[in-house]
Order: sequence, then structure tokens, then C-alpha cells
Amino acid sequence: MAPGGRSPPPRHAVDCELVIELPASLAAAAERGPAWQRWLAALPRLHADLLSAWRLTSTGQVWHGHCSLVTGVRLDDGRKAALKITFDGDNESRDEHLALRRWGSAGAVTLFSADPTRRALLLERLSQETLTPLWDVEACEVVGGLYRRLHVPALPGLQGLGDYVRGWVAGLERDRAEVPIPRRLVDQAIGSARELLADPAVVVVHGDLHYENVLAGARPGPDGTLASTWLAIDPKPMNGWPEYECEPMLRNRYAEYGEAVRWGVRNRLEALTQAGGLDWDRARAWALVRAVVGAHWSFEEAQQARRGLSATERTHITGCISVAKAVQAP
Repeated sequence: MAPGGRSPPPRHAVDCELVIELPASLAAAAERGPAWQRWLAALPRLHADLLSAWRLTSTGQVWHGHCSLVTGVRLDDGRKAALKITFDGDNESRDEHLALRRWGSAGAVTLFSADPTRRALLLERLSQETLTPLWDVEACEVVGGLYRRLHVPALPGLQGLGDYVRGWVAGLERDRAEVPIPRRLVDQAIGSARELLADPAVVVVHGDLHYENVLAGARPGPDGTLASTWLAIDPKPMNGWPEYECEPMLRNRYAEYGEAVRWGVRNRLEALTQAGGLDWDRARAWALVRAVVGAHWSFEEAQQARRGLSATERTHITGCISVAKAVQAP
């Protein structure tokens, strides 16, 4: 559907002048394999087609994440918006439009329209101000407050986090003798994951809520006037468990811990759990699971590409292991 509920006009030939040039840093994702190469090759024309179908005017602004292109646009009524197109092989963000509709602008960016088949979203344009400049504990308190708004009851039709976790555990078990992670951490992560999965999934989780996935925006206050607020973007939503959310806030901005990694990680986790009303022990257990899984992903990528670990991947694995160690009891 087009913005405002209108059906888009029939597809037609697209003016070549509308075809965007991809940022070099996004084009470099072609190194990830054939699926990425195919998507990137089709992306400029897809972007131009969506501009035409949704009657959008490009403002020339271009951003991108790990697996998506975002451009600044204007609707035909003059309002600013953002057009987001996500890599069609990223299964975890497949239901982004469902979660955004369910949240209905409460704590998250507003969804104007969606084309799930082409993995395209038309979104409210927010400021580019993120939580990154904030003191880390202050940022954790903001994110904890967002947990309370976003953790609505589980949504029928939304993919279940448990299915993914079982697959991650199977991968850890398969590679436990080769993955460059202390065996005791791998075993603890596998055991903790199985215990955590015993309970039913109860809420919609964002899945990737960290400093750069929260932007400044505005919402009506009690008196009806607009007030500044923080809003979540870029969810990888699933039906899951509230405490699953914390680990990205522990791993991001890792360098700020300096020599006090254990103290810093636990300090952030305390701020997140208190602000979000989460269970400390479950949050700690999920953080361990996610950190070990995150380290395994880097190993897996290198294995699938039949190459050694890059310097970036080694640094990532080291950070994940440090977080996993920091959240161990007591």
C-alpha cells in the first residue's frame, strides 16, 4: 500500500536519473557472497522503482546499516520520510513491519507503509542524534525505559526467538572443539540456553537495541504539544523473553571499559535491569548465551568463506568472551 492507505500505481519504466549510487562501504558487502552480490546488483533499480511506486522524491541523503540501505525522501504531501530496503537474506528482520505496526509509534519509529515482498519500509524521518554521546549508564537507563514500552505481549504470526536459539545452540555443539572460545563458556552457554528455553516466550523483543539503534524524535506530551523523546529503530523482532535484550548494550562501546571490563559490564547490566524491570539472573544468563553465540558467528563466517579470522573478527570474539566472563556468577 502507498502512504495513507492508497494503492501504489502500476509499475512502469523508471527514469535512470533516479537510480542511486550505492555507498562504497555498503557495496563492499559483495564480499559476503553470491546472495549479497545479487541483492546489491538489483538494489539501485529497486530503490528507483520504490520511489516511483510510492510517489517519493529523494532528498539525496543516504545511510546504511550492516544489511540495509536507508535514504531520505519526501512524501507527495511534502512530509519528510525515510525509505529503508533490507537485504532479503536477513531473516531476523523479516517481521520488522509487524512489530512497528504493533508498537504504533509508542517507543519506536512510525511506519508509514510497507512492502514486505521487496523488504521495503517507508518510515518517519527522525533526527540522526543517537545515544552514543551519553554516559553509558545514562544511555542504559534510556534503553531500559524503552524495554517497558516495547515489550508488548507476544504477537501471533511473529517468528519465535526459541527457534533461532535452538539453531545457535546446535551450531555451538557442532563446533565446540574448534571454535576459539573457552570450552567452559561454550558449555555454560549451551546449558543456560536450554534452561532459558524451558519457559514460554511472552513478549515481543526488539532484538538489537543498542546505542545507535535509538534516535531522537518527538511525540505529543500530556498537554498535546510535541516533546522530544528517544525512539527505537531497526528492530529484529521476535516473540521472546525480555531479558534477551540486554547483551548488545554490554558489548557496544566496549573500548570504554578500559581495564575495568567486569565492573563496567555489570554496572551497565544493573542499570538496564533496574530501568527495565528485568530479572538480574535471567538477564545475566541471556547475556552469556548471546555473547558466546556472537563470538561463534564470527568463527562461522570465516569457516563458511574458507578463510582465517580477520583482525576485526578476532577483536569481536575477544570482546564477546570478555562480556561472557564478566556476567558469570557470582
